[in-house]
Amino acid sequence: MKIAKDKVVSVAYKLSDAQGNLIEESDEPTVYLHGGYDGTFPKIEEALDGQEPGYETLIQLEPQDAFGEYDPELVKIEERNRFPEPLEVGMQFEGTPEDADDELDTLIYTVTDVAEDKVVLDGNHPLAGMALRFALSVQEVRDATEDEIEHQHAHGADGLSIADEDEDDDDDEPRKDSGPTLH
Repeated sequence: MKIAKDKVVSVAYKLSDAQGNLIEESDEPTVYLHGGYDGTFPKIEEALDGQEPGYETLIQLEPQDAFGEYDPELVKIEERNRFPEPLEVGMQFEGTPEDADDELDTLIYTVTDVAEDKVVLDGNHPLAGMALRFALSVQEVRDATEDEIEHQHAHGADGLSIADEDEDDDDDEPRKDSGPTLH
């Protein structure tokens, strides 16, 4: 079966930087709904469109086609007493940039440095500003269920996604990120 709109695609991947340094490799194939549902980066969908199981490719995405350019405006310094104990580099918090308008979504800020009385937070995706190489291997292609098409994502598995945040997460608990989590 060929990859086309409303097909669920299972893909094994290796993610590297532009110099070939491995960033992440899938233990299990990742799964997404093909056809413009934001289940993966558009350039990856474009490269896989019309292909079949067994197809392998290496695709390089420039920052604007992946996690965007690094924005120094998304780095901020906050008072240490605003955060819970224990506080560690790598912890994540949800927040809205101070100069944001009402239409801007909240961001996930990662703690990048902790000093005695200050905390440095970065709202950029950890891979922002990087050109990325994806080595992709199509494992399986199947028809999407009506439910998957209605919800616009494959059910029961993660895919290669633009965002690594859980959009339904409304709590203010700190978050840990396990890496680029390409779901």
